[in-house]
Amino acid sequence: MGNERRCRSSDCCWFAFQFFLLLFFGKQALAELRYSIPEEMKEGTAVGNVAKDLGLDKTSLIDRRFRVVSGSKDAHFEVNSDNGALEIRRKIDREELCQGSGACLMELKILVENPLEIHYVVVEITDINDHAPSFSEKEQQFEIAENTPPGTRFELHAAPHDPDVGQFSVQEYKLTLNDHFRLEVKDRGKDGKIPILVLLKTLDRETKKSHTLLLTAVDGGKPSKSGTIEITVDVLDVNDNMPIFHEDTYSVLLEENAPIGTTIIKVNASDLDEGSNGEITFSLGKNVNSRIRELFSVDPNTGEIIVQGLIDFEVEESYEIDIQASDKGSAPLRTDKSVLVNIVDVNDNTPHIEVTSFSRAIPEDARLGTTVAIISVFDKDSGLNGKVICSFNEDVPFTLSPSTQDNMYAIVTKSFLDREKQSVYEVTIVARDAGVPSLSSEKSISIVVSDVNDNSPEFSASPHTYYITENNSPGASLFSVRASDRDEGDNSRVSYHISRDGKENNKLHSFNLNINSESGDIVALKSFDFETLKTFQFQVVATDSGTPSLSNNVTVNVFILDQNDNAPVILYPVSSNGSAEGVEEIPRNVNAGHLVTKVRAYDADIGYNGWLLFSLQEVTDHSLFGLDRYTGQIRTLRSFTETDEAEHKLVILVKDNGNVSLSATATVIVKVVEPKEAFAASDVKSATKVDEEDNVTFYLMITLGSVSVLFLISIIVLIAMQCSKTTDYTSKYLQETNYDGTLCHSIQYRSGDKRYMLVGPRMSIGSTIVPGSHANTLVLPDRRRGSGEC
Repeated sequence: MGNERRCRSSDCCWFAFQFFLLLFFGKQALAELRYSIPEEMKEGTAVGNVAKDLGLDKTSLIDRRFRVVSGSKDAHFEVNSDNGALEIRRKIDREELCQGSGACLMELKILVENPLEIHYVVVEITDINDHAPSFSEKEQQFEIAENTPPGTRFELHAAPHDPDVGQFSVQEYKLTLNDHFRLEVKDRGKDGKIPILVLLKTLDRETKKSHTLLLTAVDGGKPSKSGTIEITVDVLDVNDNMPIFHEDTYSVLLEENAPIGTTIIKVNASDLDEGSNGEITFSLGKNVNSRIRELFSVDPNTGEIIVQGLIDFEVEESYEIDIQASDKGSAPLRTDKSVLVNIVDVNDNTPHIEVTSFSRAIPEDARLGTTVAIISVFDKDSGLNGKVICSFNEDVPFTLSPSTQDNMYAIVTKSFLDREKQSVYEVTIVARDAGVPSLSSEKSISIVVSDVNDNSPEFSASPHTYYITENNSPGASLFSVRASDRDEGDNSRVSYHISRDGKENNKLHSFNLNINSESGDIVALKSFDFETLKTFQFQVVATDSGTPSLSNNVTVNVFILDQNDNAPVILYPVSSNGSAEGVEEIPRNVNAGHLVTKVRAYDADIGYNGWLLFSLQEVTDHSLFGLDRYTGQIRTLRSFTETDEAEHKLVILVKDNGNVSLSATATVIVKVVEPKEAFAASDVKSATKVDEEDNVTFYLMITLGSVSVLFLISIIVLIAMQCSKTTDYTSKYLQETNYDGTLCHSIQYRSGDKRYMLVGPRMSIGSTIVPGSHANTLVLPDRRRGSGEC
């Protein structure tokens, strides 16, 4: 900033020095040039060649310091020292430099040195159309009363502004085409042209409340530019419209006995005027008589006609009421309209129902069309108001049959009755007249359906299946068989007895099975023995006490569950006197694992009760002998030594697996002999043993043959039962004896969709214990095989 100021001060000093020299020596060559350019020219545009016009040598312009002398750094012009042309340095806006419509001139001083000369140049800035006319406001609003006469003139206060001058200023105005206004222009000289609106025809506010016009100011440029303003003319109302009713005629029906305050009808009227000129009030006409004024009134604001007295059809059937509508203008305008009110007779009496004859109970097997009751109805009204129709208000198995006499009905059955589904019907009779609106009354009666013995006793399940442990107490209740009857009274009282017909009769007699005829409790006078009888069935008959009586029967399947009531029996060793004792001789040179003998036992029970386990209760040398707890095999645990005794006593305990286990003992005397003595004794013993074994084999063959025959018979019976019975129930048993030292029993039977197996000492792999069976019953996978596995 300091350098700039110093340069500017140096230039001023230098110019002042040169000017002083020019005045002092009188050596000046003054000349004046004139140029004209339009505004808004681009920077660098040549105005004219000053050097050429002044006759200066272009080659010496730089040496002579050819330049424009200006006191402002924002000078608009500068000279080109190379060609001597005067050029625009900065864009020129005529409206910014020169305001008004006169000529816009800029005076420049051109200075050259050696010799020093000053030349004057005048540049005229001419106007171009670079501004559009504009209004100071976007819109102008004023009011005109609708009764203003045509030809009235309205001067617009918002004149447009255009900075351009001459022909580029506002030259004309344009108004949008309309039916009510035209445009005039008043020329005020320096103040420009003023637009004026002229009313062509009378305005009507009820037709159009306001008029919107668009005024456009256009200048004289080519192309011309324009500006617009929106003119809104609001039309002011005058009271020039009478109230008008919305309907040409008003007619209404009014029921007699209408409550006081009831609105009969609402008359509506409108006035096209606004404000107080359009507000309407209603009143009764001046010529309305006093009787109508006592019965009716009109709301002045809403136009509602209201009842204010007792309306009686018998006194007057119709009324004609005059209603007057008036606006609130300074000079009110009025309109009259008549309203016709027709009185309607009202159905004001309800029907009455009377039961003439009634049967309070009807049997459930009554035929269709059976009469239950006869009723009569009557109504004091006349015409349709006295015509009565009767019906039920719910769905019941009865219908109302009209009688030959007027207003008489019979209640008859329309569908079959079932006391077990519904024993009492609360029937509501509705009597409704034909009036509008109709009136009705109701009367309720109870119809009782009496019972008929039409239902047999029913058991809760069929067949019944029960599980009973053997050794039950004679005379104690085993279980109960119950049946129910949906009837009532004697028809539902059930008694029981056991059907003693058929092949099961002998079994029933064998243990005296009885039933309590009232409670259905089953009693056995003898105990059951599982080893003798494992399952049986019988039928219980339930009979009601109706007349005639009805009965039903059910099959009862009973399965006997085993108890541990049999102790194990030693089959080997057995001495000649029957005691469980035996002597075994073995050579001294046997190795460890040598089979000394095998203890064989049998238990008549099954399941855990018949599952036998062997244990050594007494032995002279625990290190010498071992016993297999499942098979009863006695084997040597080591070889004999010279120090071992020659005779050993082994006491074997055989015990079942019942809850309270039972047991038996066997004694085996083992004698250790030298090999030669053993062979000699063996020959003698083998001869004796052959005889004994021949006897045992004979008995075993008889036993196996018997079991096989029983097996075949059971299979045949099973197939016959499956083919003859429709239910999926079969009861069978099968005994097998696989002799391996202990006897194993297997009994299979089927109940429903399950197969059961009662097993002996060893249970089948994959079997499961049925809960509640006392570990005697196993559920088997459904492998359709006829034999049990031990």
